[in-house]
Amino acid sequence: MKHFETVLVEYPQEHTVLVTLNRPAVANAMNTQMGLDLLEVFDGFCAAPNKQRCIVVTGAGAKAFCAGGDLKQRNGMTDEQWQDQHLIFERMIRAMIACPVPVIAAVNGAAYAGGMEISLCADFIYAAEQARFALTEVTLGIMPGAGGTQNLPRAVGARRAKEILLTGRPFSVQQAYEWGMVNRICKPETLIAEVLETAAVIAGNAPISTRQIKQSVNMGLNTDLQTGMMFEIEAYNRMVPTDDRREGILAFNEKRKPVYRGR
Repeated sequence: MKHFETVLVEYPQEHTVLVTLNRPAVANAMNTQMGLDLLEVFDGFCAAPNKQRCIVVTGAGAKAFCAGGDLKQRNGMTDEQWQDQHLIFERMIRAMIACPVPVIAAVNGAAYAGGMEISLCADFIYAAEQARFALTEVTLGIMPGAGGTQNLPRAVGARRAKEILLTGRPFSVQQAYEWGMVNRICKPETLIAEVLETAAVIAGNAPISTRQIKQSVNMGLNTDLQTGMMFEIEAYNRMVPTDDRREGILAFNEKRKPVYRGR
């Protein structure tokens, strides 16, 4: 397993990968190296989706998931240096969004700016009771550039998203839950265990099915209903000739748990 400078990649249970943003001394802020590390990690997931069935993303330590871009590193950057760094972040975010494998964010603390944008790349979010969220870019003379203006409206609706984006004000995990951005609020000491439990359920299902469901939902959100329905049936037909489809029906009739092999 490759060692990364700013990210831990672990396999806590079968078919599940735990990716930890690992710069706790600076609230897991994203520097250039973290962008490169996450890009390489998620490019790997995109290139070999059969090697894992669920991915969990969390932050090291108890205080922060990710504070966003490392502003100390950015201080004094030329315009060209800033844009070069941001291009790495853009590629990282695109790799995360493009990942065909289900992704769960385990938000263990503050998720601000780019950190919140990373959490929004996941398929859904579990968050600890002390988690807080904000897209603060507007208060710094910039705007979200890692999917925030696109993923947030899809999570909470356009009007709520505009309020969050235009004010830059932080909001609580309870608000995030009520607005539909967070699926479950967990006690901090049980957050990872609860996420891994859900990851195990997903990983126990047929992996071609879970990947096709994710692709179908994502495609449908970006097109009209008729086109979405056409995509869905194409995704469905992909599973009819699979060994996993036959195994699922056989296991049901034999009253046992299916053993899926991703083929």
